[in-house]
Amino acid sequence: MLRPHLSQDRLISALSGRTVDPPPIWLMRQAGRYLPEYREVRAKAGSFLGLCLNPELAAEVTLQPLRRFDLDAAIVFSDILMVPYALGQKVEFVEGEGPKLEPVRSAEGLARLDRAAAEARFAPVYETLRLVVTELPSGVPVIGFCGAPWTVATYMVEGAGSKDQAQARLWAYRDAASFQSLIDLLVETSVAYLLGQVKAGARVLQIFDSWAGSLPENEFARWCSTPTRSIVAGVKAEAPDVPIIGFPRGAGAQAETYARETGIDAIGCDTSMPLSFMRETLQARLPVQGNLDPLLLLAGGEPMEARVTTILNTLGGAPFVFNLGHGILPDTPPEHVARLVELVKGKA
Repeated sequence: MLRPHLSQDRLISALSGRTVDPPPIWLMRQAGRYLPEYREVRAKAGSFLGLCLNPELAAEVTLQPLRRFDLDAAIVFSDILMVPYALGQKVEFVEGEGPKLEPVRSAEGLARLDRAAAEARFAPVYETLRLVVTELPSGVPVIGFCGAPWTVATYMVEGAGSKDQAQARLWAYRDAASFQSLIDLLVETSVAYLLGQVKAGARVLQIFDSWAGSLPENEFARWCSTPTRSIVAGVKAEAPDVPIIGFPRGAGAQAETYARETGIDAIGCDTSMPLSFMRETLQARLPVQGNLDPLLLLAGGEPMEARVTTILNTLGGAPFVFNLGHGILPDTPPEHVARLVELVKGKA
C-alpha cells in the first residue's frame, strides 16, 4: 500500500529553485533487481524488454519502491533504448550481458530507421504512466525520461554498451554530417517521446547522458550540449512548466557549460563531481541533484552515513535533490535504502 504524502510536490518545489528542508529524495534505478518483489515480476514478464512493454507489470515495478520507502517521486520503469526500439532497430537484452542491438554505422543503416512507426511503439510506456499516476499519492510526481542523443547513439552504433564508445566517436570524426543526421533523428524522436510522457502524466523529466564523459572538450558541445538544448527547447515549447533534469555523467568541469547552455532546470551530478564544485559553481546557477556513491549505499553502515551527512550539510541549504551518482546496484540490501531515506528525511 502506498503511504500518503503530507508535503505537496517537494520534488517540483526543489526543481523550481526553492530550498526544501529536508530535501526531496528519489533514486536512479529505485525500481530494480535489489528488490525481491521486482525479481518476482521480472520472472513473470519473461524478458526485460517484455517487462518494459507490459504496462500492468511495468506499472507494478514502478510503484514497488514507493510502497517500501518514503520517496518523493516515482520514475517510470522503462529503458533509454526504447527510442532505438521505437525506430525499428533490433534491440534485445541478453541475461548477464546487457543490451544487444543490430549496429547502425552508415547512411544506409540510418535509412532503415522508421520515425513514422515510433509513436505506436512508445504506446506501452505511455500506458504505464497513466496506470502509475492513478495510484500515486498526492504530492508524489512521476518522472519520465529518455536517453540523450549522444548516449543513445553510442549504443545504436556499437551494437552494445562499451568502455570507450569507439565506433560512435570514429563515425563522428570520419563523417560528421551523417552522424549529425542520426543525432537529429534522435532529437526529433526524443522530443516527441518526452511530450508523449508528459501527456500521459509525467510531471518531471530527466535526460540521461550516461556517456557524456567520453567526449573531448571540442566535441562535447556539438554532441552533448547542443542536442540536449534542442530537446529542452522542443519540450518547453509545448510544456513550459515541466522541469527537466539533465544528467551528463562524467562531464566534469564541462558540467558548468552544460548547465548554462542547455536550458535544463536542474543538473544531476555523478559520484565523481566534487561537492564544492556542485555548491559553488553549479548550485549558484540552478538546483543540483546527486551524488552518493551507489557502492556506499551497497556497503551501508558508518561510511555511508558519514557521507550522507556531508552531502546534506554541503548542499542542503539551497535548491537540492538527494540522489545517487548513478543507479542502485543489484546487490544493494533494501534495508540500506530504507536507512538512507531515514537519514535524508531526518527520521534517523
